[in-house]
Amino acid sequence: MSERTVTVGGNSAPLEGPEWKVGDTAPNFALQYNGADGMKIVSLADFKGRTLLLSVVPSLDTSVCATQTRTFNQKAVQLPESIALITISMDLPFAQARFCGIEHIDRIQCLSDHQSGEFGRDYGVMIADGPLKRILSRAVFIVGADGRFKYIEYVPEVTSEPNYEAAIAALV
Repeated sequence: MSERTVTVGGNSAPLEGPEWKVGDTAPNFALQYNGADGMKIVSLADFKGRTLLLSVVPSLDTSVCATQTRTFNQKAVQLPESIALITISMDLPFAQARFCGIEHIDRIQCLSDHQSGEFGRDYGVMIADGPLKRILSRAVFIVGADGRFKYIEYVPEVTSEPNYEAAIAALV
């Protein structure tokens, strides 16, 4: 059983994986993307030299996750091209693409961890047990161009939104 937990509607849920700190080197990832060119695997190395905001959500089919993704998409217009924004969930890549089309998400790339769950475990956001087992907990990570964490927010209550202002301030 994990020592780290989040709450889901007030009920405790254990997390699998490490708790990262600002300054640590971000682990690599291999996530699925369903774009105009079809399905492909995207890794941290694909963003080398860029600052990256990783917005982690349980499922785009929920209101808070949809709000989080829309909010970061709206804030992205104020950011330089050297910053990439990504939403990561366990949703299938096809569902992510459909969501982005319906919601006009055009500044965030949605990536899926559904195949292996490695991102969730490596970044310490995989819910390890209970009714939401194998769903990602809500979090925001900013990885600098040097590959190190510049900002981390593990949102303690999965149904709460992250601190958008703090994350955006850490990007610039």
